[in-house]
Amino acid sequence: MFDYSARPDLLKDRVILVTGAGRGIGAAAARTFAAHGATVLLLGKTEENLNRVYDEIEAAGHPQPVVIPFNLETALPHQYDELAATIETEFGRLDGLLHNASILGPRTPLEQLSGDNFMRVMQVNVNAMFMLTSTLLPLLKLSEDASVVFTSSSVGRKGRAYWGAYAVSKFATEGLMQVLADEVDGTCSVRANSVNPGATRTDMRAQAYPGENPSSRPAPEKIMPVYLYLMGPDSKGVNGKAFDAQ
Repeated sequence: MFDYSARPDLLKDRVILVTGAGRGIGAAAARTFAAHGATVLLLGKTEENLNRVYDEIEAAGHPQPVVIPFNLETALPHQYDELAATIETEFGRLDGLLHNASILGPRTPLEQLSGDNFMRVMQVNVNAMFMLTSTLLPLLKLSEDASVVFTSSSVGRKGRAYWGAYAVSKFATEGLMQVLADEVDGTCSVRANSVNPGATRTDMRAQAYPGENPSSRPAPEKIMPVYLYLMGPDSKGVNGKAFDAQ
């Protein structure tokens, strides 16, 4: 595991948006950021899941989060603009953005992968991520210390057979991170890095490896040290790097 111990108030007064915050790694990150003092904006498509995470954070006595129902597959440009305007009105800035939402798509040879399935994965995993990044960048630049964390994968660093659109989307994720990191380098207080969570006990992992015993993999809470490190002030100046959570 990534070796880092976060102090309790590491993220005090920070405003952090987490995509795919309703379950899995996103929900764990949202709870963890809140536990360290952040006001977390919970973005996802299933309001019921977001409300559950909201209730957990509130019950624990952490800063009150915000639920943002938002479908990355169908969102139109004006909806991204409205989201940014709402965040600016409510908070005046954004200190962190965790791109966590992804879909797996079919695991099949490229030859058998339909164009519709390929484009759907790219829409959620790449296009929506770009739209969010570009729309929210002005708000991130208003922060004194802002961090954008992209969620990668081992198949986004070395391609593997049958991982199809998902692998391609994760290569694109690394590319977007690198381009952004190079553009913000030395010009503003924003930094960009990627995290490969590794094999973690999530629904997506179970979908990809139906025969695997889930308890053989760490729960999402166990891989949080790298996320805390990258969202907090201790990683100031760290930019354009690819991290492994495990």
